[in-house]
Amino acid sequence: MHDVIRVLLADDQALVRTGFRMIVENAPDMEVVGEAGDGAEAAAMAAELRPDIVLMDVRMPDVDGVEATRRISAGGAGHARILILTTFDLDEYVYAALHAGASGFLLKDTLRRRPAVAVRVVVRGDAVVAPSVTRRLINRYVGTQPPRLTSATDLEALTEREREVLVLIARGLSNAEIGRTHPRHPREP
Repeated sequence: MHDVIRVLLADDQALVRTGFRMIVENAPDMEVVGEAGDGAEAAAMAAELRPDIVLMDVRMPDVDGVEATRRISAGGAGHARILILTTFDLDEYVYAALHAGASGFLLKDTLRRRPAVAVRVVVRGDAVVAPSVTRRLINRYVGTQPPRLTSATDLEALTEREREVLVLIARGLSNAEIGRTHPRHPREP
């Protein structure tokens, strides 16, 4: 038999906590060990209860989810992972939460689709980030890096189409999307 994932819920809205409790308790390998109504309470409960994961709202009164994440990450909460859940898809929350030590950032409506999967991924030590957030993170951090070519002739050696494809890859297009950007396939007459 495997260990049960111990979950702490932190959200200032009781109805939201009740919904997450129902979701968690329907997973056979998870249990809710506590509920907190604000960030200060969440940090204190995480230190006391030592959950495997904290499902943390960002916007709460007094101590918000970012500060609570910082406290849990720096304090005596042991190995607790933190998955930030919010209705606010704002970059300032994303960057602050991840910088504070969160292992993931999901919009609450995203979590309802496959919540147990996201929890298991984070507990395993991996990160989960909402797709809309992932694209912005890539654009912000990868898009600001200068290209690294071994020489200027490397780029010059590429055909016009190869350079187009390289730009499309950098923009994050899939193979199928890249294929649709060219009117004729090279093998066509």
